[in-house]
Amino acid sequence: MSAVFEKAVPAAPTEERITFSATGSEYFRIWIVNLLLSIVTLGIYSAWAKVRRNQYFYANTKLAGSTFEYHGNPMAILKGRIAAIVLFGGYNLALRYSLPFGLVMMAVVAAVMPWLVWKSLQFSLHNSSYRGIRFGFRGSLGSAYLHYLVLPIVSVITLGFGTPFVHQRLKRYQHTESRYGGTHFSFDATVGDFYKTYAVFLGLIVAGSFALGIAAAVFGGVAAVLSGAAGASGAVFLLIIVSYAFFLCVGWALMAVLQNLIWNHTQLGTHRFKSTMTWSGLAGLYMTNTLAIIFTLGLFIPFAHVRALRYRLESTAMLVNGSLDDVVANKGDAVSAFGEGAADLAGFDLSL
Repeated sequence: MSAVFEKAVPAAPTEERITFSATGSEYFRIWIVNLLLSIVTLGIYSAWAKVRRNQYFYANTKLAGSTFEYHGNPMAILKGRIAAIVLFGGYNLALRYSLPFGLVMMAVVAAVMPWLVWKSLQFSLHNSSYRGIRFGFRGSLGSAYLHYLVLPIVSVITLGFGTPFVHQRLKRYQHTESRYGGTHFSFDATVGDFYKTYAVFLGLIVAGSFALGIAAAVFGGVAAVLSGAAGASGAVFLLIIVSYAFFLCVGWALMAVLQNLIWNHTQLGTHRFKSTMTWSGLAGLYMTNTLAIIFTLGLFIPFAHVRALRYRLESTAMLVNGSLDDVVANKGDAVSAFGEGAADLAGFDLSL
């Protein structure tokens, strides 16, 4: 009797798309209460507002049938914000009344900023969980100073030509030093991938600027001959609008391509991510959100926030190779919220 042995074929990864079920009307009620209470309490309630907002968004973000959770402590965030206000407020006051002392404070803020970002990454990930297992960040403080102080200086002294290199190193640092339970993320996009992306869009900007310059000269001259100074002014105004729209579209396209580049090269253990964001989808989102906010005198802001989050999240999927239940929990140490508060004041968000 003979037996036939067949080589086992690995099962194809299962695509699990992220879904976002929050609605603008639900978030509007949270947003308006948060706003009013923050105003009445002179900003003190803003820490509780951040926790309420994040808990709502996390609870409505679902992957493979399970939702995320946010565990931030509002009192810890408030303490961090107070300390950050003292730091940034001292810098602004010093710069206003004494230029030398202001420059000293600027140097102090620049020196402290990598530590703030490092603490923000630790706090945001530590207070995020999925299926009862928390995320974490293991990057060292020394690496934070390298990536958030030294490398940006490299970008400046190379007149921007080092920006793709710096961007790749920053994303590699953020992703490879992050973990979910005991499983670490990885990032395999190369510096060359970033340079190719930036080069394409730099070429678009140069070519577009050249074409717009020629169009300005031709149409401006023709309008001046046919309609005089008023016609020339109208042609210039129209070309300014066209130029602004062109550069906005290029910027949105770059954002979409970079989003796809970064997440298509990110992996969690054996599970890969997939991003399918398009520039047209992003452009339509930003244009409609902006117009709606203007025409509603700002009342559409919470709806715009929900729409933007939905598009970003639902453009991302995970290619699950095996089971997500294989991840082992890894209890991390508690971290302070000082960096989280400073990150909010500085205008950048490093949470989910």
